[in-house]
Amino acid sequence: MSPHSTLAKELFLKGYNCAQSVFAAFCDETGLDFETALKLASSFGGGMGRLREVCGAVTGMFVVAGLKYGYTDPANKKAKTEHYRLIQYLAKQFEKENGSIICRELLGISNKRDNPVPEDRSENYYIKRPCAELVERAARILDEYISNNGT
Repeated sequence: MSPHSTLAKELFLKGYNCAQSVFAAFCDETGLDFETALKLASSFGGGMGRLREVCGAVTGMFVVAGLKYGYTDPANKKAKTEHYRLIQYLAKQFEKENGSIICRELLGISNKRDNPVPEDRSENYYIKRPCAELVERAARILDEYISNNGT
């Protein structure tokens, strides 16, 4: 485990969604304040607003990567390519460890869209969902990339 992965899991267990937990754990890397990070990532929990699409932990990883390594010049094809290569690498690492980057597949649920009302966080909630571990793994994967590649 890494400091960011530990913090990400702690944040999830405090009730923040998966995307918020990963993204806010990296405030020291992104330079954003905690509250702004939470707001920015709030829409991505539950696989994009509980649509059960791309896992919020993965999205949180991508947003951190965008702030640290993203491109700004729309004409710079090389920078775009390098950034998309990074995003695909992070996705592949997560998928290799977890079998998918899709929320509903990770949770083993068949319905594509879910009720927008989030479930109450209870002991049973944490027992039946792998989300705390997924958040921790996403943050670790990103930490490993950052430590091997710098700013």
